[in-house]
Amino acid sequence: MKLQSQLLPLLGVTFIASQGCAEKKKTVQPNIIFIMSDDHAYQAISAYGDRLAAVAPTPNIDRIAKDGMRFDRCLVTNSISGPCRATILTGKYSHMNGFLQNEATPFDGSQQTFPKLLQAAGYQTALIGKWHLDSDPTGFNHWDILPAQGHYYNPDFINASGKYQEQGYVTDIITSKSLAWLQDAAKSGKPFMLMMHHKAPHRQWEPASKNLGRFKGVEFPLPETLFDDYANRGQAEKQQDMTISKTMRIDSDLKIWSDTAAPEYKRAVGRMNPEQKAAWDAFYGPIREDFMKKKLSGRDLTLWKYQRYMNDYLACIQSVDESVGKVLDYLKESGLDKNTIVVYTSDQGFYLGEHGWFDKRFMFEQSYRTPLLIKWPGVIKPGSVNKDMVSNLDFAETFLDAAGLPIPDDMQGVSMLPVLKGNTPADWRKEHYYAYYEYPGWHSVKRHYGVSTERYKLIHYYYDIDEWELYDRVSDPLEMKNVYNDPAYSAVREELTKKLDALQVKYKDSEELRKSFLPKK
Repeated sequence: MKLQSQLLPLLGVTFIASQGCAEKKKTVQPNIIFIMSDDHAYQAISAYGDRLAAVAPTPNIDRIAKDGMRFDRCLVTNSISGPCRATILTGKYSHMNGFLQNEATPFDGSQQTFPKLLQAAGYQTALIGKWHLDSDPTGFNHWDILPAQGHYYNPDFINASGKYQEQGYVTDIITSKSLAWLQDAAKSGKPFMLMMHHKAPHRQWEPASKNLGRFKGVEFPLPETLFDDYANRGQAEKQQDMTISKTMRIDSDLKIWSDTAAPEYKRAVGRMNPEQKAAWDAFYGPIREDFMKKKLSGRDLTLWKYQRYMNDYLACIQSVDESVGKVLDYLKESGLDKNTIVVYTSDQGFYLGEHGWFDKRFMFEQSYRTPLLIKWPGVIKPGSVNKDMVSNLDFAETFLDAAGLPIPDDMQGVSMLPVLKGNTPADWRKEHYYAYYEYPGWHSVKRHYGVSTERYKLIHYYYDIDEWELYDRVSDPLEMKNVYNDPAYSAVREELTKKLDALQVKYKDSEELRKSFLPKK
């Protein structure tokens, strides 16, 4: 019994005395490791079997899908980094948690969050890596975060003691810090919850030295809509500023600067040590020279930019995949895997050339849908694939439910626990509400809100324009044709409008509230 009492705390098992008899009743609270990358498209995870799976596999992230569940319809409430993070913490839409757009107002850390509730229930809680909410984290026993977007090489960190610099590559550093905390947390005998947030693969996509040449010579398959001309759609698609052809920069994004004195070059290598800089120059120097000789333009230039974009973006993901492998290996070696929920996701989806774009924000599939993989031994059937409409709005409720804690009435999502067990309730959501606010702003994507069902999407752009769009994902899976004004869809349009109105009432959104968030013209 003594040996058992020493081992069970490491697995997150605690004993509760009942009617004066110790160890009469036991409850098991799972440990939770929530791994989130930044801008990791589901198309770039090989478990999803998309076009990049064969050339850029992610074997360690795929292990979570193999041992757990892959979600094919995880939808975000507001496709941009900070607001997604706030929604995950609070289980509330942006208009309810107060964080509508990046770098506008700090996240209100005094409000209720799931880490606070877990902490109050005896969990050890930690946040390591990217935070991006413009305030100090609350609800964590330990936090160690990147300031703002952070740096890839030799990054700064901030903790309760202040700001300091680490040497190395950011993904590797976050991994080492996380493993060190996990080892300490396991010794206490209390359940733990770690939020491990990677910077990668955020723009400007700077791979680790060891992965710079990972995809040298690889020809990445093209998305079908790389040269989308936005016919059959409205002003929002035509007026955005996030195309590979025009917006993506040759210098800072793709590392093609005129000389080593250029500001973009200095920014890229300014934090590097001599060894890192030498590896960087050895890799990008020949690419730069070759590009200068070709004098590309038009379609050929866009094709070249896409290939370079994929090379660097996917090389950044290689480090993330290695990180996930290290965490999974540690859990298995320590025995903690048996009672630990492991989640892998991204703050939102991302465009990898679809519609000619990079970045996110729109309610179109690649940015609206985020990857989600979850393993939980003994609860989730290995190799499961789920197509239910789940959301980052549900994460907080799910973690609380898994820990056996009550879900606050003011949270707006639903626990996914029955879904994880393979028992999706009959009344599970059949439609999902979306709202994006950051305009005017980066990439000039118009403010919009909408509703998505399994088949259709209804979107309303507002503020400086008033346009509606309707997409049929069965007849038009690439979302290339707006059928809002097509008489054949009049009944669908009417039904979706009613669903949209009902969701806005349900989630306490309104035209009056949206107007209060508008910038003054």
